[in-house]
Amino acid sequence: MKNLKVLFCWVVLVCAVVAFATPAICQTKVTKPESVGLSSERIQRIGNVMKQEVAKGAFPGAVVLIARDGKVVYFDSYGYLDGKKEKPMPKDAIFSIASMSKPIVTAAAMMMVEQGKFNLNDPIFMYLPEFKDMKVEVQKKDAEGNITYETVPAARPIMIQDLMRHTSGFTYGAFGARSENIAKAYEQADVQGDITAAEMIKRLSQIPLAFQPGTTFEYGMSVDVLGILMERVAGKGLDEILQEMILTPLKMKDTAFYVPPEKATRLAGIYDSDPHKAPLLARIRVWDNPAGKRYFAAGSGLASTTEDYFHFAQMMLNGGTLNGSRLLSKKTVEFMLSDHLMGAGANSMVLKVAAGGPGYGFGLGFAVRLHEGFAWTPGTKGDAGWTGIFGTIFTIDPKEKLVGILMNLGPSQRIHTWCLFKDMLYGAVIQ
Repeated sequence: MKNLKVLFCWVVLVCAVVAFATPAICQTKVTKPESVGLSSERIQRIGNVMKQEVAKGAFPGAVVLIARDGKVVYFDSYGYLDGKKEKPMPKDAIFSIASMSKPIVTAAAMMMVEQGKFNLNDPIFMYLPEFKDMKVEVQKKDAEGNITYETVPAARPIMIQDLMRHTSGFTYGAFGARSENIAKAYEQADVQGDITAAEMIKRLSQIPLAFQPGTTFEYGMSVDVLGILMERVAGKGLDEILQEMILTPLKMKDTAFYVPPEKATRLAGIYDSDPHKAPLLARIRVWDNPAGKRYFAAGSGLASTTEDYFHFAQMMLNGGTLNGSRLLSKKTVEFMLSDHLMGAGANSMVLKVAAGGPGYGFGLGFAVRLHEGFAWTPGTKGDAGWTGIFGTIFTIDPKEKLVGILMNLGPSQRIHTWCLFKDMLYGAVIQ
């Protein structure tokens, strides 16, 4: 009898160790696609094409998840975790999601709006007084038609809404600046460097805005500023804010600004030959804990898994709720996924490229499709999503109740890969 008890204890212990060591992602239930109006054969094309892309060197590996009506119908991985092609790509691989951080941070900011912490039309200088008297660079033409630049006072303050929809006038330096003056100012200020939040705000506030606030969509440091504003209002770090408001309620256990050593074996890599690798990893280093070293980069600093991001995307598609946790109201989500540009972003190449072509506007944290046609890929008026410069993409389609997520690290091939994915995603919809 004693031996039986000892044996039972050992069995329980072994089961507990196995359960702890097995990633929860392995238990994701996958439903037959036809049960929700998708084609198994057509979805499988995605896997075939991803394998072909791996074979030709577009990226080391990838993970894809597709869901409809809240049911996961496809979840698979391809290729390799690392650029040396030594480790197979696991489904629970951790990716640097870069600008796919922005929708998560914006959702947390809108939760703070719902809590009465601030209003969208509040000038940001109410919380960040460094931005009280901003200057704007304007373009002038002399009698001979030569272009010159001068600075003038901002016509109105930057509002919190401007940070969420990228109409603040902030840029990413040479990437978005109209003149060499602003490009050089960003380079010299090194606002994306290893500096504190206070120092970043101080440096950025001394650079003229590229456009008058509210007039033009221009991708840049807006969400990074939003993250620091949230910290000042909440009195705590952005990592804590996101953990409490988004990550814990949605059980996003592998999403953070830092991938600790015990999880580093799951961190996806990039080919050494990719020309974007060195400059990107100089700025976005998810394996290096930023706490106490540099500000939390709200616009680009998160790492996540495919399943974690699915939890966030499905919450938004559900109108702010998932598995009994309500983060946002239905009306707030509808508001976020509506166009907030009214044409101000029509000429933005960044918006066209990242969203999937022309025909998209921008809401609060998400690109939003304005037309059934005109874009580069199929979709639905009202579908929304965003991308990351490393190669990741997600889309949610409220009308079709569809979620599509592609994680890969192939920055040089990202536009081609994004379009392939969306073409095949919508190509699988048969009902």
